[in-house]
This record gives sequence, structure tokens and C-alpha cells, in this order.
Amino acid sequence: MAPMSFQRPQPGSLFELQFPQSVGIFNSYADAQKAVDYLADERFPVQNLAIVGTDLKSVERVLGRKSWSTVLSQGVSSGISTGLLVGIVMLIFANPPSVALMLVTCLAIGIAIGLTFAAVGYAMTRGKRDFTSVTQTVATKYEVLCEHKVAVQAREMLQQRPGGRAAAFE
Repeated sequence: MAPMSFQRPQPGSLFELQFPQSVGIFNSYADAQKAVDYLADERFPVQNLAIVGTDLKSVERVLGRKSWSTVLSQGVSSGISTGLLVGIVMLIFANPPSVALMLVTCLAIGIAIGLTFAAVGYAMTRGKRDFTSVTQTVATKYEVLCEHKVAVQAREMLQQRPGGRAAAFE
């Protein structure tokens, strides 16, 4: 008896559909998810579907004003975490005569390095970016794609759900 071989999908092929066709465009991920959930409840072969975020935009949320005090406090915070990490690694690989002295030394060096890098980095901006923020890429539309061989069936089923026909004309 020949050994059974299982073909694993290639890493990129998990997100690829063969000849995908659109079966619906939704204004939120929750709406797209409800459509796929409806199809799953109706016993549609949902492994033929993908939800794709489209019309991407970058959103930057400003968190606050940046000043020397915030920059230096972030430098201290970064230095503490770096110093503790180095101290723990040294504890694992070295046998120091005084654990407390080694941890304090690592913390002091970490804080000094954190302060230095934060201050130099902020000074180099010369006040051109005096705020802190986080950036995220978000989709404004979500499209449900389907394998071509069952796309017509998916479209018809989505039109049968409550409010489905009206949504097709939006």
C-alpha cells in the first residue's frame, strides 16, 4: 500500500481564490462578516469566500503634545525596559557576585542610553513634529469575493436574506 501524501497549501495560496468574483460590497467589516455568516448558516461552501478590505486610507490619531519632559520620560521608560532585559540576560548567562548591583548597573546604563537617544532624536527634529501619534491603515469598504464556480449561487443566496435585495441596489 502506497503511503498517503497530503498536499499542503502554499503559504500565499491560502488567501488566493481562483478567478474571484465579487458577490457584495459592504460599508463595514461587520456587515461583510454578517453576509458570510448568513451564507454559512445556509450551508453555502464558505471556504470559497474571502473578505477583502478595499479603498484603504491612513488614519493618524494625535495623542498629545511632545515636549522635552515627555521625550525624556519616554527615554527613561525605554531605558528601564532595555536595562531590565539586559540584566535578565546577564543573570542567565553570567554568575555575578551581586545580583542587585548588576541589575542596578544595567538599569543605570539602560536609562542613560534611553535618555541620550530620545534627546538626540528629539533635538534632530528641530520642533517640526511636536506631537505624538499612532498611525493605522484602515479599509473604507469590504468586498466579499467568491470562487467563480459558485459566485452566482452566493449572489442569489445573499439576495434572499432579509434586506438583501435592497442592499444590492445601494
